[in-house]
Amino acid sequence: MEIDSVAAGSCSKENQLIYKEWFEFADSDGDGRITGNDAIKFFSMSNLPRPELKQVWAIADAKRQGYLGFKEFIVAMQLVSLAQTGHEISHDVLHSDVDFKNMNPPVMEGLGVLMAKKKHSSSKSSDLTVNGSPSADASLTAHWFSSKSSKKISLSSVTSIVDGLKRLYIQKLKPLEVAYQFNDFVSPLLTNSDFDAKPMVMLLGQYSTGKTTFIKHLLKSSYPGAHIGPEPTTDRFVVVMSGPDERSIPGNTVAVQADMPFSGLTTFGTAFLSKFECSQMPHPLLEHVTFVDTPGVLSGEKQRTQRAYDFTGVTSWFASKCDLILLLFDPHKLDVSDEFKRVISSLRGHDDKIRVVLNKADQVDTQQLMRVYGALMWSLGKVLNTPEVARVYIGSFSDKPINEAATGPIGRELFEKEQDDLLADLKDIPKKACDRRINEFVKRARAAKIHACIISHLKKEMPAIMGKAKAQQKLIDNLEDVFGKVQREHHLPKGDFPNVEQFREVLSGYNIDKFEKLKPKMLQTVDDMLGYDIPELLKNFRNPYD
Repeated sequence: MEIDSVAAGSCSKENQLIYKEWFEFADSDGDGRITGNDAIKFFSMSNLPRPELKQVWAIADAKRQGYLGFKEFIVAMQLVSLAQTGHEISHDVLHSDVDFKNMNPPVMEGLGVLMAKKKHSSSKSSDLTVNGSPSADASLTAHWFSSKSSKKISLSSVTSIVDGLKRLYIQKLKPLEVAYQFNDFVSPLLTNSDFDAKPMVMLLGQYSTGKTTFIKHLLKSSYPGAHIGPEPTTDRFVVVMSGPDERSIPGNTVAVQADMPFSGLTTFGTAFLSKFECSQMPHPLLEHVTFVDTPGVLSGEKQRTQRAYDFTGVTSWFASKCDLILLLFDPHKLDVSDEFKRVISSLRGHDDKIRVVLNKADQVDTQQLMRVYGALMWSLGKVLNTPEVARVYIGSFSDKPINEAATGPIGRELFEKEQDDLLADLKDIPKKACDRRINEFVKRARAAKIHACIISHLKKEMPAIMGKAKAQQKLIDNLEDVFGKVQREHHLPKGDFPNVEQFREVLSGYNIDKFEKLKPKMLQTVDDMLGYDIPELLKNFRNPYD
């Protein structure tokens, strides 16, 4: 499966040079991004009506980043050229038999004169890379996270939604997280790479349900370090991502690399990092999506006693970073063990990301498959505490041909349709990545606000001088009541509060008396960010022709 298997965006070297000159001309601030204002000025020279230009932008900015990089700019120019020759502009045109590679550039009225004037007036230098992501921009946003004067970042530095989120995090949310130790209780502080990371898909399931084979099936090749067998073969968390060559990077090395979003895993210690690695390989699919292969969830005491790290905690950490979570089952492993139930419970709050895959479904006949499907839904109903029915994809996701002797022609047709639906779900991930980033940011901001309210309330309940130890123990023991008081006092939704037992466990290692008192100004800043800044950011980077 290739997410961008269409020819749009590819062009001859001669046209690429032309488009590069045009791109540099249209890019008013030289940051390697065509923003909405840049596009309105440049695209107007095509003399196309506004509705067609609106469609051109919507298709070119498929990931809804709020800007066009060099590759997206080429797609936009090719669409403009098609529109000028009378073609109807729609998403379907990308998958048509149009010869994009040899297509002539569009006619841009007056562009030659304007470019000649600009060359005479000034010699503009460009630091543009092949894909339109300038190195200067990456170093700028990375500097925001390390600079002590980060509060002086101007709005003019923001040329995308993700950059805007970075600025809001540093200026408004991070101070609240640091003041109330959010990173110790809930989630580590975010870094530049957390915002820039590619979308991730995590596969979870009991051993030998076909997790590694599923990734191999999508990539149509094995990844470095992959092991497949009927026994529990994958004994570590493996992140499969794009890289210049095929290699495996040990977990301790991955966790300290600034350009990778895995620094938060250091909190799980060396015992986990020795069971974590990154497999890199050049592949078109991995340029858009990163996969997380996990060890099979064991049954019985083996899960708790034979793992030297917090398996549930690690899956919960990855769940918060992932865009899609696939729970894999096979017809002969439908039982949800206590350990697997605990893992699924740790996905609380990420229900919208979960998809269920009934793999190896060609191992049973149609009648048995119907019973297996019913049994799986019954098992899931006891684990996934949601009124909605989970989406279950049925199929055999491997390179082997479907066993038609068992399934029959009806089963084959069903599996093909289910596979198409699942692949369509995966193809949508890069397009929804920016929306997901906003969604996760808002969730984090609300969680940080509730955390601050809880911590400050605990501090307020502590006595001034005598009996502090006794008062702290009483607060820890009655944490449910504390949550209830905080909820009523600040009018917060009950469903957004953290897990009581987990919070109690972390809290017992701290001296409550040293916590910060409530700072209403900080909470108001976060409320303003959620109520005004984020909506304004989205408004600024929507389709400029809306």
